[in-house]
Amino acid sequence: MPGSAPTQRDQDGQRPERRDNVAGKRRSKRRRGGARKNHRARLPNVNETSAGGLVLDRGDGATHAVLIGRVDRRSRLEWVLPKGHVELGESLEQTAVREVAEETGLEAAVIGPLGVVDYWFVSKGRKVHKTVHHFVLESTGGALSTDDSEVTEIAWVPLGEIRAQLRYASERRLIDALPRRFGYLIGPT
Repeated sequence: MPGSAPTQRDQDGQRPERRDNVAGKRRSKRRRGGARKNHRARLPNVNETSAGGLVLDRGDGATHAVLIGRVDRRSRLEWVLPKGHVELGESLEQTAVREVAEETGLEAAVIGPLGVVDYWFVSKGRKVHKTVHHFVLESTGGALSTDDSEVTEIAWVPLGEIRAQLRYASERRLIDALPRRFGYLIGPT
């Protein structure tokens, strides 16, 4: 509807269900008298941009990709693609290469763009709209390392198994697009 606010979605692209009272029942947006009361102060919106991607190794006749494991807010291990904030003066590609090196210990070269994911979350009293630019990268050297404080585990995973390991549906959708965009590159999975 023109002029209406965009619908908020979580990282997986789903609409959060609105529950406004302790009984879990949906409450009407309108109160008696037609006015809608806002009981919460509005959080400031902040835009953040990150870059990272899917690092491939095509050695030994099969394609593998690297995933990092990190502990989420509920102390659960989640497997994700390496990524991080763009620093002043960096291109998105430079950020992807730097973040891969910082989070995995690997040197990598960008092959091409894989896709963009965006989502909203709340942190430190701010409502953050994050846009993550993902690239396909090829490992050119280095060795796997968990020296980054945000990384708990790291692993080379056969490309055919990576989708099942990824925590977020948005990253799984990027993997689904890989054969269409980079089939010439990935070979047997």
